[in-house]
Amino acid sequence: MATVPTQIRIDEDVKKSAVELFAQLGMDMSGAINIFLKQCILKNGLPFAVELPKYKPEVLEAMEEAKRISRDPNVKGYTDLEELFRELDA
Repeated sequence: MATVPTQIRIDEDVKKSAVELFAQLGMDMSGAINIFLKQCILKNGLPFAVELPKYKPEVLEAMEEAKRISRDPNVKGYTDLEELFRELDA
């Protein structure tokens, strides 16, 4: 099967997050795009529902902020709930 080069424009942050996710799944961007396109052909449409979010924009922004914080190595995390409460009370 011959392959052809294809160019697409992707938001920089979306691409970075997608590349990280696909790497965890053991694939690259090209492989993931090929799977997506094959699923579109099999389903004769998009392989997922496309709908407006059910959450307010503020909630979606807060969820994105939480994702950024969870990936930030400079943000302290806790595995001990008592330690967390001690620091909150301090």
